[in-house]
Amino acid sequence: MLRPSTLLRAARPQTAARFATAARLYSSQAPQLAEVDVSKLVIQRTQTPGQLKKEEELVFGRTFTDHMLAIEWTAGKGWSAPRITPYQALSLDPATCVFHYGFSCFEGMKAYRTSSGELRLFRPEKNMDRLSTSSARIALPPFDPKAMVECISRFVALEEKFVPKKRGYSLYLRPTMIGTQPTLGVGPPGSALFFVIASPVGPYYPSGFKAVSLEATSKFVRAWPGGTGDKKLGGNYAPCIVPQQEAAKRGFQQNLWLFGEEGYVTEVGTMNLFTCWINKDGVKEIVTAPLDGTILEGVTRDSILALAREFLTKEGWIVSERKYTIKEMAEAADEGRLLEAFGAGTAAVVSPLRRIAWDGGVGGTQRDINIPLQKGKEAGPIAERIWKWMEERQYGDVETSWSVHVPPHQD
Repeated sequence: MLRPSTLLRAARPQTAARFATAARLYSSQAPQLAEVDVSKLVIQRTQTPGQLKKEEELVFGRTFTDHMLAIEWTAGKGWSAPRITPYQALSLDPATCVFHYGFSCFEGMKAYRTSSGELRLFRPEKNMDRLSTSSARIALPPFDPKAMVECISRFVALEEKFVPKKRGYSLYLRPTMIGTQPTLGVGPPGSALFFVIASPVGPYYPSGFKAVSLEATSKFVRAWPGGTGDKKLGGNYAPCIVPQQEAAKRGFQQNLWLFGEEGYVTEVGTMNLFTCWINKDGVKEIVTAPLDGTILEGVTRDSILALAREFLTKEGWIVSERKYTIKEMAEAADEGRLLEAFGAGTAAVVSPLRRIAWDGGVGGTQRDINIPLQKGKEAGPIAERIWKWMEERQYGDVETSWSVHVPPHQD
């Protein structure tokens, strides 16, 4: 579906004097730069529209819509007019800084079709707030999250035919920001590109939940205090592939990332982790790691916490964001207090767990932690209920401020 053409023709490297001038624009003396202006949106429709795949044939991230949204930025002028163009290749100089120094951040979000045919975005402002934070961490330009949400809404409306009609399906959106200045000098980029591509996707578990097994190892570390583990940067993901490949060779679907000699539980694969147990005080507790700088502030994570506090606390549960260790999980399993555990993220919403293989940490003994599941079930009751509550809000069955209406496209 890729149609090679020029989207962005980056200028040749600037002279040293001009580059220095661009760098100074990051100082407190910077002039007023243009903001993202949705009223200037330009739409160029494709002349070769793609064919829709059957919904049951959709594979995550393999099929893309006809168009893409793109907005360029320069240190001298700010944001240019937003453009929706035919989906196409980017044309970038080999010296472009994103290739050499990792100036790249992104988001994952979805558009849904309600039973009445209306299109909705799920908590898009949370994604744009997080992208803005990620962007600032790697010296990419700031933007108005509300304006970006409106641009994305206009893009989704244009691609309406690609939003699946069947329940459980959705349009996955990938907003991305990259540094585009062609230079081998290390410094804040003088130019950048924000773009959004979209892919219609099916349910993560087409035939129902499938509980997964994890490998918890002390050999690899995903993030550390003061680092960038709490940001959604492209550079956070490539280093996780080899550990995942090694775990897969031993029959595990994902890694459980631990931190420190204490073996603090952090994340599972690319998802946040929730553990449900009866704590040592005899109280039912749903717990997840705190936002201490090593944990990604997941939109699904935040949504689950809000739903748990709204519903589960009425049933005697406490909802906690605090540090806990893999050893505590093992002790809870041995004592019959471990109830269930699941990952949480945009793609799967919830991903139930059945087993964790732990290497024992520093001086410990290698062992399995088995997570109880009822006979014939692939998910615990809390995971099932949370998934249901989330889906009701994503598809607009329950009206909340989380489900944002996408106005129809107007020619």
